[in-house]
Amino acid sequence: MMRVVYEAAGIIDAHLVRHALEAADIPVFVKGEALLGGMGELPMFGLVQVCVPEAAWTQARDVVEALGLGNPVALEDDQGDWLGGTAPAV
Repeated sequence: MMRVVYEAAGIIDAHLVRHALEAADIPVFVKGEALLGGMGELPMFGLVQVCVPEAAWTQARDVVEALGLGNPVALEDDQGDWLGGTAPAV
């Protein structure tokens, strides 16, 4: 199961986090990046989320914190709810 480790303010932040996680050998999935094309240049907060396997979440959170981009998703914030269900396996 995938868990959200970072909610990005935009696609650039999401990919910065993705590259940092990949450099740490953590599998990563950027959820919602395809939705941005339909919104044009309008900021859509909360649509782009960086997800990692549940087993790697703690390590991934440390990587995200080290980037200094803001607060990563806290343990209590991520309840595994993804559009009313669970995130698809990647």
